[in-house]
Amino acid sequence: MVLGFIGLLGSLALMIYLTMRGVNLLIAAPFAAFIAAILSGITIFPQLAAEGDPDFITSYMGGFTGFISSWWLMFLAGAIFGKVMEDSGAADSVSKWIIEKIGAKHAILAVVVACAVLTYGGVSLFIVAFSVFPMALALFKEANLPRRFIPAALALGSVTFTMTSAGSPEIQNWIPIQHLGTTPYAGWQVSLIVAIFMAVAGYFWLKWMVNRAVTKGEKFVAKETDNLDKAENRPLPSPLLSVLPLIVVLGFSFIFHERLGTSALIIALLGGIIMTYLISFKYMQNRDKAIAEGALGAVIAIANTAAVVGYGGVVKQTEAFLTTVDYMTNIPGSPLIGGAIAVAVLAGLTGSSSGGQSIALPLIAPHYLDMGVNPEQLHRVIAIASGSLDTLPHSGYVVTTITAIAQESHKDAYPAMGALTVIIPLLGTILAIILFSLGL
Repeated sequence: MVLGFIGLLGSLALMIYLTMRGVNLLIAAPFAAFIAAILSGITIFPQLAAEGDPDFITSYMGGFTGFISSWWLMFLAGAIFGKVMEDSGAADSVSKWIIEKIGAKHAILAVVVACAVLTYGGVSLFIVAFSVFPMALALFKEANLPRRFIPAALALGSVTFTMTSAGSPEIQNWIPIQHLGTTPYAGWQVSLIVAIFMAVAGYFWLKWMVNRAVTKGEKFVAKETDNLDKAENRPLPSPLLSVLPLIVVLGFSFIFHERLGTSALIIALLGGIIMTYLISFKYMQNRDKAIAEGALGAVIAIANTAAVVGYGGVVKQTEAFLTTVDYMTNIPGSPLIGGAIAVAVLAGLTGSSSGGQSIALPLIAPHYLDMGVNPEQLHRVIAIASGSLDTLPHSGYVVTTITAIAQESHKDAYPAMGALTVIIPLLGTILAIILFSLGL
């Protein structure tokens, strides 16, 4: 058992280290899973495993392919929707209109609101970051605010109060449905309160951090790679028309969710794609490539997540992992606490909120449902909790937003980003558990 725990913790530490060093998850995850299997006494090849015993290859590929078979079409539709919104200029139009209306005086609020509208409308988190960043850059320059806080503003509007809230078409709100038999609107009353708390607390905390930096003499310092004219150089569709695809996504998911369950998300995103073409076809710059590029992006996104889920498919066969989950699910107090901890920890260790949910839910959902836990409450707590530790420094979203999009360093940008995307959702999770425990 001791060697098994060393394998479990060591493999997780190894995966985090490798991803922080820039090793692709498609390599880091199976390698870490292999180490866990070796130290836990799991047979490598299925041909050598005794009947009924797990083996590394079957366990890893079962998790990998299982996630893809369940969520590929949602990833595909979501990636294409985000790409056509980006290519047509519709995403830029919506975010630019919001930023212009709110203005440089409230630069932080403008960026957060623009990201929130696009994310809650179903646009991919990465597409939102790419779309809003050029305008955020210009806005922060005009307001003379430190550039290193832009990733925190993008993340606050994208991966906190919108990504895991009731009604959100982001996948983190839909994964629990197939395990708990709920709807994307599960626990919406508490979800609304928690979302308002996270948005308000996060905004004022970010504003305080920025003001403190400005007081110390920090100001906007442009980088050589900044293209501050990007948001102004192309014609854009009307913002009123551009918001229609977002409304279609939300409307279709509401109309079809009871009858189709998670499949409603496919219909909703397809509706958003069609509407985007209808309202902004002439503004598309690469209309022939948009769908192909979106599909390629979907392959990369789901493969990275599936690689992590495959890792979970191996470690969940180990005695050390089962002992750990058993401990988490039997923590004294509200059963929601154990569920929140299990999902948050797994999301943190894998750097993926959807990956953490996909690993944890098959194990903990039957246990809690047998205990009589309210599935709607469990759905909402798990969704919010999954959006907390998933943004530790090795997270794919964090690395992409800070280094690839904003071209900042972790040292400069992550403290604020981590505070808003880790601590605020953790507080939101605690608030949700309290409110559900009070009978709301």
